[in-house]
Amino acid sequence: MVETAYKGTNKLIIGIVFGVLTFWLFAQAMVNIVPAIQEDLGVSAGTVNIAISLTALFSGIFIVAAGGLADKIGRKKITNVGLILSIIGSLCLVLANGSFLLILGRIIQGVSAACIMPSTIALIKDYFEGADRQRALSYWSIGSWGGSGLCSLFGGAVATYMGWKWIFILSIIFAVLALWLIKDTPESKAKQTARSKFDVSGLIVFIIAMLALNIFITQGADIGWGNWLTISLIVVAVIGTIVFIKIENGKPNALIDFKLFKNGPYTGATISNFLLNAIAGTLVVANTYVQEGRGYTSFQSGLLSIGYLIAVLSMIRVGEKILQRIGAKKPMLWGNILTVIGVGLMGLTFLPDLGYTIVVIIGFALFGLGLGIYATPSTDTAVSNAPNEKIGAASGIYKMASSLGAAFGVAISGTVYASIAANIGLDVAATAGIVTNVIFGVLALLSIMFLVPHDAGKNDVK
Repeated sequence: MVETAYKGTNKLIIGIVFGVLTFWLFAQAMVNIVPAIQEDLGVSAGTVNIAISLTALFSGIFIVAAGGLADKIGRKKITNVGLILSIIGSLCLVLANGSFLLILGRIIQGVSAACIMPSTIALIKDYFEGADRQRALSYWSIGSWGGSGLCSLFGGAVATYMGWKWIFILSIIFAVLALWLIKDTPESKAKQTARSKFDVSGLIVFIIAMLALNIFITQGADIGWGNWLTISLIVVAVIGTIVFIKIENGKPNALIDFKLFKNGPYTGATISNFLLNAIAGTLVVANTYVQEGRGYTSFQSGLLSIGYLIAVLSMIRVGEKILQRIGAKKPMLWGNILTVIGVGLMGLTFLPDLGYTIVVIIGFALFGLGLGIYATPSTDTAVSNAPNEKIGAASGIYKMASSLGAAFGVAISGTVYASIAANIGLDVAATAGIVTNVIFGVLALLSIMFLVPHDAGKNDVK
């Protein structure tokens, strides 16, 4: 960590939140504007769906590399790079009149997110201490969890009343404001005991493995799980991962320092983060089921989840206060349990329409309530247990767990639902898809119970 008397300010926090929103609110809003893009650009639904998946794909691939790079050359510098890439990516979408700029813009937005997420967490770690750091992380979480909760409703509203390209014009404005708000922040980077070359070979192997894994996850159902191409993808992913771990161990300039996972609290926070993000599959299953099985429109199904948005935003600061009073483990457990209960309620598909609508509304509210309580204690546990010189890379791994967890969850839940719906029926399919997500939640609960110590976060309690 660079020695400096600088302490983080509210101006820096606002700049960081604006930067985080460029991905979680604006870039992710595309999930609810597919028809508008198709009509405006004259492209197929398949092209739009590929464009949607590319941002998360490239974010997941590059986020650890960007975090490690931020440690070496500067966290503020990489944050600025991410914001500039966000502007370029959004501008591509605003100027798009066909598939080329649409695809290019989404790829650039993914790389932008990979730069912004770990670098901003590292800036918070470096320039805020104790309760101030926990408060800053709460606002970071509001930007990410709140943005993701609002993106569908926000995207639909802007596309309907202003035109879909205004989403990305607004994103450009937020990115410019973020650049201005953080411009006076001193640079932050890890102390380098010796000059070392960037791990190019590790990055190449990692990209190949993660690219194959992400394509397997996102396209496996469409290609066919038994297709030779799908099988080849998972073989490449597995072999690539094994090779990556083998060549990285012992490297002084390793892209990922696997020694980080010798720390139980960090590992517990990262694994539970992966698994609770996998529960994102609930959104796909529940929304698809109420439309196909209960006759809801997409707007009506979106309204069911407003309780999630309200709960997650209102409870993130509560989670922070609980963390400051009693440490991290209990709120992580409580949040996890509430999330599992909320998701489980959505599996009660035997109920009549009114009864099911009520339990889904309650379920989404508990879902948001649980994630809101969990968010800040989990993030604080991860960053406070990582060494300062590796905080960018450690933050990158933590956020990579978010992206890959969501990808796994959506792919697995969607496959379970589609397979059973085609052979048995929609009610059973929805229940099975929801139970799959409950299993993810139970596994997350176990990882917290056994890996996160009871005194996690208590050293920072004032």
